[in-house]
Amino acid sequence: MLRTLVEHATWAGPAEVKARFGTADFIAGNRVVFNIKGNSYRLVAQVKYGPLFLVYIRFVGTHAEYDRIDASTI
Repeated sequence: MLRTLVEHATWAGPAEVKARFGTADFIAGNRVVFNIKGNSYRLVAQVKYGPLFLVYIRFVGTHAEYDRIDASTI
């Protein structure tokens, strides 16, 4: 479901991401942290807004695995 939403998205900025995913958190480096399955898993994506909208998946893992990384630098 998330993949389909992102494939069709044309978000112009973080406010539009937040409007669609209310629990999304924004961190350094244009990264967005998504909570998956009731916060059991985390997905970190780096988003490039603008005319060429791109989303790079930087990390997918459990909440415990997420706690062991620096999401702003991966």
